[in-house]
Amino acid sequence: MLGEYRIEGRRASEIAASVERAVGAGELQPGEVLPPLRELAVYLEVNPNTVAAAYRTLRDRGVIETAGRRGSRVRPRPASTSREAIAVEVPPGVRDASDGNPDTSLLPPLERALAEAAARSARRPVLYGAPAVDDELAALARSAFAADGVAEGPIAVTSGSLDAIERVLAAHLRPGDTVAVEDPGWGSLLDLIPALGLRPAPVGVDDEGPLPEQLARALQDGARAAVITDRAQNPTGAAVSRARAAQLRTLLSGHPGTLLIEDDHGHGIVDLPLHPLSGATDHWALVRSTAKAYGPDLRLAVLTGDPVTVDRVRGRQRLGPGWISHLLQVTVAHLWRTSAVDPEEVAGAYGRRRESLIQALAERGVRARGRSGMNVWVPVPDETGAVARLLHAGWAVAPGARFRLHSPPGIRITVSGLSDGDIIPVAEAVAAATGVGEARRYE
Repeated sequence: MLGEYRIEGRRASEIAASVERAVGAGELQPGEVLPPLRELAVYLEVNPNTVAAAYRTLRDRGVIETAGRRGSRVRPRPASTSREAIAVEVPPGVRDASDGNPDTSLLPPLERALAEAAARSARRPVLYGAPAVDDELAALARSAFAADGVAEGPIAVTSGSLDAIERVLAAHLRPGDTVAVEDPGWGSLLDLIPALGLRPAPVGVDDEGPLPEQLARALQDGARAAVITDRAQNPTGAAVSRARAAQLRTLLSGHPGTLLIEDDHGHGIVDLPLHPLSGATDHWALVRSTAKAYGPDLRLAVLTGDPVTVDRVRGRQRLGPGWISHLLQVTVAHLWRTSAVDPEEVAGAYGRRRESLIQALAERGVRARGRSGMNVWVPVPDETGAVARLLHAGWAVAPGARFRLHSPPGIRITVSGLSDGDIIPVAEAVAAATGVGEARRYE
């Protein structure tokens, strides 16, 4: 059974430990199919329910994945293995266009905002028992959501977008549930799904957002939740258009039991309007992070949603960290109140670099995408080769494997650190690395 390795145990915990031990030792390889439940039960002389419980434990721990009648198999990599491990190591002298960080010159200074937060803390220290959300931050967030047409809902504060998404998923789903996710999509989210014992259902993306027919298929196949990026989608730069939003709202309204999570991390760095989907289902949440517009180290996001969802998030938060530091909340409220970031100016800066790079690539026969945000996505036939050749040419880009489930290969180029003088050299290097430049030479 399974070659030379023999699964052992009489109890579910023992069977699960036997499989996990073999996976850790390399005796069971990624992708290897486990025995059918009843077959293993007969072999071990135990009740099939015992094996079912063991497989459930393994799935919840991210060791195996199940695919219905196709059986259970060892995951391609452990659920705890971050896709960041696929990142390119940038040697000295190589320009880094892979990290996805904002342009620090476009981030606002924090000195006055932090000083105001410290002064207020000195006057009114926040102690145990204080409200979890600062009143001013909540009012500013609610006003901004309302201005963008987001449905009415209470406010919660979390430690960034991923923290918010994890808490919302945990508030409604259980291990084994399926979540519709964008493909290609945010690598950290694609890591989070299996780490929670959930199963991803890939949904393709074009410049206007998730493809309705693919989302419809995922929902029909039983997906209990969907995570959609409203603007500045990572890695493709997609932004949900008004027409696409109408299609998605109609589709989601036919599945009112679906948990809808919208990620608007592009707030503050895009000038495209938000077309929210909130309210299309019974349970929903929309998350706004401060990372891209104000700096990743602020570690703060605001979340709104239906009362049940937000109440569950707040309740579970009280049992963990308790609250997000009011020093950070007051700092962000100051930045919002004083309009420390001009979205049009920031979006314009990123937009000029994106569009210049896409145009330069097109002139060299390379197709690329990037409607909003700070990234450009370039489909390539040989992802590994392209990354290696670009590294040799002095440019580090992100391999598409960090962002893909089943979508075709590609590379992500972050434009934040590119100057006007970098655009042509990058485009020429990409054309050469993908073989387009060589092909054009012989035309």
